Amino acid sequence: MKKLINSPDTVLADALRGVAAAHPELTVDFENRVVAAPRSTEKRVALISGGGSGHEPLHSGFVGEGMLDAACAGEIFTSPTPDQMLAAAQQVDTGAGVLFIVKNYTGDVLNFGMAADLAREEGIEAESVLVADDVSVEDSTWTAGRRGVGTTVIVEKIAGAAAAEGRSLADVKAIAEKVSKAGRSMGIALTSCTVPAVGKPSFDLPEDEMEVGVGIHGEPGRHREPLSSVHDIAETIVDAIAADLDFTGGPVIALLSGLGGTPLIELYAAYGEIAAALEQRGITVARSLVGDYITSLDMAGCSLTLVQADDEILRLWDAPVSTPALRWGR
Repeated sequence: MKKLINSPDTVLADALRGVAAAHPELTVDFENRVVAAPRSTEKRVALISGGGSGHEPLHSGFVGEGMLDAACAGEIFTSPTPDQMLAAAQQVDTGAGVLFIVKNYTGDVLNFGMAADLAREEGIEAESVLVADDVSVEDSTWTAGRRGVGTTVIVEKIAGAAAAEGRSLADVKAIAEKVSKAGRSMGIALTSCTVPAVGKPSFDLPEDEMEVGVGIHGEPGRHREPLSSVHDIAETIVDAIAADLDFTGGPVIALLSGLGGTPLIELYAAYGEIAAALEQRGITVARSLVGDYITSLDMAGCSLTLVQADDEILRLWDAPVSTPALRWGR
């Protein structure tokens, strides 16, 4: 195993030190492993998310103006604790309440649920929205129900823009749930990822095979099949997503994310094929993002997310944002 680390035991702590050094506009609470934006001077809803590390830039890369107010970092592929989430809520609540954005993994669901209860006991109004958008499997190694993946990024962006407008907690939760229900995702892996503490690939994937529907922790997908061309891979992913939800009734936001080990030139080659496949099926792309947005350490592969987008969602998507991983507007 070759990695840019000091020790497998200090990967997260060292990474958080790097975040603090690179982004002095953010606050890093090393004890609670919380990355936070400055507390708003206005009374408005605060957004908090988090999860196991190894999926960067999710979630700390999306802390900042127009998106998250705080992100809680767990160990690699391990949920943060309720105490971390409560600390985040205490740091960023302005009196308008907090919304926890939760990916559908058993540990995250349980711990964020406990954190919301603890926050309420502290007098903080707290609500949660769950993202469960992976069409690959109905139940997985780490979940009861579908896994939460790429739609999480889009929920954080849209809900962040709604909160910045000063909407109520109920309104911000409603738009977040609307986006969550309108999103579907699916990924394919060309290689496994390597967790530093383990020191070897999480699963064996022969050179001439790919995992169709892989999870972001290396969970099995639908099946394995011979490695094919990027054209055929695009067709497979688009077919699976389009079969699960009718996207022909209006425009979509398309997010193609690398899984951490895929060069950008390959992602653009994939997106070109995906765009053609969507057009062939009568699906109109109104906005798109291509890059590493929700990853799985060093796994090679990609994940496509489509979200049905009405005029309100597109307007909120276009609102200014300034975070380490996303910047536009102004």
